[in-house]
Amino acid sequence: MKGNHTKLTWFGLGVLCVLVLGGILVNCSRKPKVERGDTAEAAIATYVAPGDTDEYYLFYSGGHSGNVYVAGVPSMRHIATIPVFAPYPATGYGFDKDTKHMLGGFNWGDVHHPALSETKGDYDGRWLFVNDNANNRMARIDLRDFKTKQILGPIPNISGYHGGSFVTPNTEYVLAASRFSVPLPKGTYEPIENYATKYKGIVAGVPINPQTGEMSVGWQILMPPFDFDLGDAGKGPSEGWAFWTCYNSERATGKLEVTSTQKDRDYVVAVNWKAAEQAAKEGKATTISGVQVIDPKTAPGVVYLIPAAKSPHGVDVSPDGKYIIASGKLQSITTVFAIEKVLAAIQNKDFSGDEDGIPVLNYDKVKEAEVNVGLGPLHTQFDADGYAYTSLFVESAVAKWKLGSWEVVDKIPISYNIGHLSTAEGDTMHPAGKYLVALNKLSHGRHMNVGPSQPESSQLISISGEKMKLLYDAFTEPEPHYAQMIKADKLKPVEVYPKEEMKNTNAVWDVKDTGVMNQGNDVLVKMIAVRSSFEPNKIEVTQGQHVTIYLTNIEQTTDELHGFGLGEYNINVVVDPGEMKVIDFVADKPGVFPYYCTNFCSALHQEMQGYLLVKPK
Repeated sequence: MKGNHTKLTWFGLGVLCVLVLGGILVNCSRKPKVERGDTAEAAIATYVAPGDTDEYYLFYSGGHSGNVYVAGVPSMRHIATIPVFAPYPATGYGFDKDTKHMLGGFNWGDVHHPALSETKGDYDGRWLFVNDNANNRMARIDLRDFKTKQILGPIPNISGYHGGSFVTPNTEYVLAASRFSVPLPKGTYEPIENYATKYKGIVAGVPINPQTGEMSVGWQILMPPFDFDLGDAGKGPSEGWAFWTCYNSERATGKLEVTSTQKDRDYVVAVNWKAAEQAAKEGKATTISGVQVIDPKTAPGVVYLIPAAKSPHGVDVSPDGKYIIASGKLQSITTVFAIEKVLAAIQNKDFSGDEDGIPVLNYDKVKEAEVNVGLGPLHTQFDADGYAYTSLFVESAVAKWKLGSWEVVDKIPISYNIGHLSTAEGDTMHPAGKYLVALNKLSHGRHMNVGPSQPESSQLISISGEKMKLLYDAFTEPEPHYAQMIKADKLKPVEVYPKEEMKNTNAVWDVKDTGVMNQGNDVLVKMIAVRSSFEPNKIEVTQGQHVTIYLTNIEQTTDELHGFGLGEYNINVVVDPGEMKVIDFVADKPGVFPYYCTNFCSALHQEMQGYLLVKPK
């Protein structure tokens, strides 16, 4: 195992290998210290020839960058950056009127957990949802064009939206939960000494319109002041249930690495979301900050607590929906709970106590197995052959174990402290297997030196055989937390927006319809962009006037994007073929200011320009 790791490290650092038809020639600037055969095998496994495309899309979070990144698997090549919670000049995101409004005054967000939409428990390629841990928001990316179309929030009552975004099997809901408990309603002051009794957490469901993907604020459940963490939705026999982990069942404050780790167990939260939905409809809720919040004391049967290993981070439902798997960071076991036993314990009232009126299920009655996977287990994914894969943060490894027999059959060392991992379609009812991507928290010593701020890393692992094999090191922007991997053929993105789909009446498609109109203090500009000019190429206004430009890219040719950059006005938008964007600003600086195409479009790209002329008052 270690030998393979060393060999592939050498490959991952960028050794030049040349593939020759009919055989493999390894031509390198320095002699490898290992057998060439294994290195060539890894090279072939990740090689995607020029002109060919990858088998899978990998969507992974960008953490505090506010972005989602897209890579191909197995090549691990970066394909695209999708801006979500932060302005991104490369695509003009956050500079036009619509995306600026969508950002809502925030210029960053903390993207943690991408979740692909599902139909009957499998990815359907429609949407991608991502949460903002910092500002309590949820976003929806349309996979028809890989663009953010909605940001919901800040969602009331939730503080630290870390417990999302995970979808139910038919994308009825995106799950939501508070990382930080606070006094409610928000804005209430309460001394920290009263944390255990006056602070509250929230778990919730964010409903999704099945046709449009539009999200809205749904039901919420009032919870004890725990720290709520990752979640997953039931499927098959567990469909209708939602699960989260939580830590700090001590209700502690201060130095949590000490104060919140005193008990032997924390909890998995089990919510019957169909019962929660019904309770909200029946008025068994209190309105807090405009949201229907269910108190478990007044709606028995909605939520239960399952004791789990200390300081759990992840909870994952097996593909067949029979098992709920939770891992405690401070123990060496992953615990498997059987949904059949959970439902029986609820039916028989096999409780060991309660927390603020929420029944705690008897651990021994619901436990199916304790799997001794190794040190620091976090997150579990699955393949098509009945195996589970658990990331081990402390041990820097991935453990492979068998569902049903509960035995660890393989381990592979990871070069850095691993956080989460992703297998191909590994969150669905029908995982594909084949590949696993380890999302690592550190990356030292395995890349060219770029100074103190090290790149983040991912490692591609083959899980096709009996033994896992490390194939490739890849590096990305900060900070990857979670990822999902979908078959490429499930996505059908457009390359041009069809002209007939444009419904905005301010969009124009012919030079004769362009123009500048003065309407008192407002100036309305209808503009087209086409190789290689803007029409109009002159806009005259008076200082202080409010200018709105409706800019339509009338191209209907793939990859003919145009940009619009306005010097000294902090404006840059990019308009795709067939798209219209609204540019909105006050012309508060007098003088002459050039605007030009910022996105290379043709041989006469440099000539694509115009002037904003602002007369002094």
